[in-house]
Amino acid sequence: MARIGVDVGGTNTDLVLECGQGVFYHKVPTTLKNQSIGVVEGVRGICRKAGIDPAEVEMIVHGTTTATNITIEHNGSECGMITTHGFRDILHIGRHKRPCNFSLHFDVPWQSQPLVKRRNRIAVRERILPPTGEIAEPLDEQAVRDACALFRKRGIGSVVIGFMFAFLNDAHERRAKEIVLEEMPDAYVTLSSEVANVMREYERFSTAAMNSYVGPKTARYLRDLDARLREAGVTSKLRIMQSNGGVSTVDACARRPIRILMSGPAGGVIGGASEGEMAGTPNIITVDIGGTSADVSTIPGGAVKIMNPRDTYVSGHPVLTPMIDLVTIGAGGGSVAHIDEAGAFHVGPRSAGSEPGPACYGRGGTEPTVTDAQIVLGRLDPDMALGGDLKLDPALSFKAVEERIARPLGMSVKDAALGIIRIVNNNMALAIRSNSVARGIDPREFSIMPFGGAGPLHGVALAEAMSARDVIVPVAPGITAAVGLLKTDLQYEHTEAVIVELMKAGPAEFQRINTAVANLRAAVQAELDGDGIPRAQQEITVLAECRYHGQGFELRATMPEGPVGAENRHVITDSFHDQHQQDYGYSYRDAEVELITLRAIGSASVPRIEIPKIAPTDGSSIDRALMFVRPTTFDDGRTLETPRYDRGRLMAGDQVPGPAILHQHNATTLVPPGYVAETLDYGNTRIRPIGA
Repeated sequence: MARIGVDVGGTNTDLVLECGQGVFYHKVPTTLKNQSIGVVEGVRGICRKAGIDPAEVEMIVHGTTTATNITIEHNGSECGMITTHGFRDILHIGRHKRPCNFSLHFDVPWQSQPLVKRRNRIAVRERILPPTGEIAEPLDEQAVRDACALFRKRGIGSVVIGFMFAFLNDAHERRAKEIVLEEMPDAYVTLSSEVANVMREYERFSTAAMNSYVGPKTARYLRDLDARLREAGVTSKLRIMQSNGGVSTVDACARRPIRILMSGPAGGVIGGASEGEMAGTPNIITVDIGGTSADVSTIPGGAVKIMNPRDTYVSGHPVLTPMIDLVTIGAGGGSVAHIDEAGAFHVGPRSAGSEPGPACYGRGGTEPTVTDAQIVLGRLDPDMALGGDLKLDPALSFKAVEERIARPLGMSVKDAALGIIRIVNNNMALAIRSNSVARGIDPREFSIMPFGGAGPLHGVALAEAMSARDVIVPVAPGITAAVGLLKTDLQYEHTEAVIVELMKAGPAEFQRINTAVANLRAAVQAELDGDGIPRAQQEITVLAECRYHGQGFELRATMPEGPVGAENRHVITDSFHDQHQQDYGYSYRDAEVELITLRAIGSASVPRIEIPKIAPTDGSSIDRALMFVRPTTFDDGRTLETPRYDRGRLMAGDQVPGPAILHQHNATTLVPPGYVAETLDYGNTRIRPIGA
């Protein structure tokens, strides 16, 4: 069985292939104008490397940044919205919470970059009442048709439908969708009750609006990729990585692209957790450093964390969809170093990407980047990038750093390059602190795991900044996110709002809960059935999202086995109290617990990629892996003659003392003086201070 994982980044597209001949890695430049072109070329290339025909590939799992990039670049579809009369400005008002409470000069993203412009938000008469969902005022169907006429006139083809209390009764939203499709057969339509069937109208409307904003372009990309792969002779199943760490089908993600807003970074976190398990190190802080961004996630005890729904913001807009807990900042190999108008020295968040790329690429870029600084310091060998496949020009790097940074600041080129590295490392250290120390996690009990094409060059510096235990470098750092794609399961989620005070519940309330559970199980089962998963391989878990009465947000709690009743409701309440104690340090065991939402998660295990162990050391000298020696400048400013080793020729148990650089096709690992790099069983590497 041949399977491929493809992770598309801002600079490179990374691929891993597992087949009968073994595990193969490949990296090609990302084609920014149409990412599917680079993906298809990469698939062809890795198949040639493995000596197999593309038709032999049975599954491709894809991590994409298409939807994410739309939100960053603010170039989504022009949307129209049909909403309840009197609530046209919900998307503009938002919540009382503001980014900077005490500033008069701050940006409010949902107002400065609205997902739906006010003139395109049309209010119609209809009213559904809580708490039962009864219809108080029927839907004004003519008003919906009039809104469609206006949308057609304005050339709008993406429509959001969000009505008040639709999570209690979605009849009006479903009828409005029928009318829209009658009037606008080609429209991309999103119902708030389909993408976020939960309470809180602002977050529900925002989620639906985001789905329609990114939907048309994302759907076109996914279907175009599927078609191009088939034209290239790849008839395999195409699966897409979701933000929650599971994979889904092209059709499901095309309908609900909000599920894949963090598709790319999620694969890296899954891959990092697996690499930690291989190294026997459960406490990991992953730092995925690519060409454009750095993604940080804390994995305590080997368990990948899901973000609390109150924190799931994308480009400043709340999106109620499960996401792996991570922090993303604009810090990568392509991050541009610049001096602002006030003379301050910055690195990022703007990136040179792959076109034109860093100055050393020779593609027209003239601004210095982190990659250029690494070349000036001798940490990257220009003739060894991507195993020699990518030729870099060190003179262009030197010129860019000198002209744009060193000369204006009156410093040497070496000091300017060191400054670039120190600034970007500090930016990443701040992101790590926000995902660890700020959440009660002590980095001294964790290992830093740097990956991505640029990651292992920064690993030790980040470990020093965070006082981490050591550094674990994955087997194929530049391809770790792609490897993670082949270590995850199919997964679908559905929610239903069921608002019940559990300790006061009677037979009628328990009947509502149990009916909702049955409906949710049927919904996720239908999706798994549609994906061809046998019932015996399906796993369905139902969770209760609860809060104390009057509390602002919910926490997840365990549901009892079998129907919920007076005799077992304590399973939910006890679990909620325990979770509240764990998250906040206190709980109120005698307080009323309110069930708000039921969530069903359906999953199916798929075969995991198996990384083979490497041969143990035979006692011979590590000189067997020695390539050459070149001068390299380290963070303390010293320039030392530094040996380069072929990482692929090191055996399990080999120890390489610093200063040293470990070369492989997809990444370069820096081992500073005073550290030693030990090769582990699978070819991964542990870097620690000598004597530690």
